[in-house]
Amino acid sequence: MLTLTIKTPVITYTQPLGLFIDGQWVEGVRGKTFDTINPTTEQPIVAVHEAGPEDVEIAVRAARKAFTGIWSRTSPTDRGKLLVKLAELFEEHSDVLAAIESLDNGKALSLSKVDVKIAAETLRYYGGWADKINGKTIDTDHEHFTYTRHEPIGVCGQIIPWNFPLVSLTMKIGPALACGNTVVLKTAEQTPLSGLYAATLMQKAGIPAGVINVLSGFGLTAGAAIAAHTDIDKISFTGSTAVGRSILQAAAASNIKKLTLELGGKSANIVFNDADVEEAVTWAHLGIFWNHGQVCCAGSRIYVQSRIYDDFIKTFKARASAVVIGDPFDQDTFQGPQISKVQYDRIMDYIQSGIEDGAVVEVGGKRHGTKGYFIQPTIFSNVSRDMSIMREEIFGPVCVICKFETEQEAIELANDSNYGLAAAIHTTDINTSIRVSNKLKAGTVWVNTYNSLSYQVPFGGFKESGMGREMGEYALSDYTQVKSVRIRLKSNL
Repeated sequence: MLTLTIKTPVITYTQPLGLFIDGQWVEGVRGKTFDTINPTTEQPIVAVHEAGPEDVEIAVRAARKAFTGIWSRTSPTDRGKLLVKLAELFEEHSDVLAAIESLDNGKALSLSKVDVKIAAETLRYYGGWADKINGKTIDTDHEHFTYTRHEPIGVCGQIIPWNFPLVSLTMKIGPALACGNTVVLKTAEQTPLSGLYAATLMQKAGIPAGVINVLSGFGLTAGAAIAAHTDIDKISFTGSTAVGRSILQAAAASNIKKLTLELGGKSANIVFNDADVEEAVTWAHLGIFWNHGQVCCAGSRIYVQSRIYDDFIKTFKARASAVVIGDPFDQDTFQGPQISKVQYDRIMDYIQSGIEDGAVVEVGGKRHGTKGYFIQPTIFSNVSRDMSIMREEIFGPVCVICKFETEQEAIELANDSNYGLAAAIHTTDINTSIRVSNKLKAGTVWVNTYNSLSYQVPFGGFKESGMGREMGEYALSDYTQVKSVRIRLKSNL
């Protein structure tokens, strides 16, 4: 079976179940399927076909054929039009896409609708870039004509995470296709449904067969096959630092693939004495509890200057205690369930370790309800630098809050991490914001805001948070390679 009618609380739709390879829906070579679980009910939604190494091989051949064939003959202008058409279809099918995301991922429907909007805008943005990728002429001397070309890399393997399935999909296929590459994309095994539905829209948009191939499968099989494949020219991966290391090793051991790795984080959120406490609490709350804390750049380490610490923590606790947790399809819900039993258990283990290490639970720290993978928003205080809840990425609605005295101390505390994905500063002094921003070792620094992401702005990490950039014009450089052409001119003298 390659499709199934699914009824959600807000819409009924037809869900693809197969693998999307070379413009066709097919079963996996091994004939295996796996269940995707509704994290709200802990019950299976549907079984989808599982891709193995053999299916990756078939998809790579299809992508290579499309790259050297029809896609190489498609003009930049026409590539852009196809991306814009896909953006329009995302908007036309936004209710279905949002419902699938909330069903499969568990995020509140209001957040899923925002994700779909961002996904469509990202596709349109890169559609606009397709015919603006230019090289340069270089005036070296009178005897040569020299220029550069920005050429597509080739077949790109893309592995997306489960926390933002649609946004991650468009962040990756947008620049890849705009630059003239073809794609073999693996969805996260926890959230395959929206990527499969998006593939039906790729068909409707008229994107040629083989240009985008979408596989449902597991990291240890399909993901590993993509990372090690010698005919894949580039990998873009979003996920944990541990898996990123394994992909880096596989890329080096195979054909030294180009890499973009957007990995883990343990981001610092610094609140200075002169900050507006109510506003700082609002952004700190969104910084850690947005998307159930399942955000790579979540502001999970909060540092508050001593004079406003007591006022801040009192207000922050009240805000966290008022969070509406429940069914993602209820209109008042802000926080749905964690993605899986594995992730739920992992977060609860971290909470227990924090308690055992002597940290104080200011609010939360327990399961919410008796059904579904729900966890209360949790705030720890009395946390030391060496505790695991301070140093390790939890990837859930759990944060630590600490007091600091001086600006220099705040900078040292913020930089005391193996990660460097993001950070934030809350202050009314522009000098403080610039001075501190320049000293923070993070790929993104927000000032008086948090999680303020835009498809126009590059995103990526320092240190163990990865390499390369996604989004914005900067992402294009990770999907092209520069060729220099130098022509000796014949003198007429």
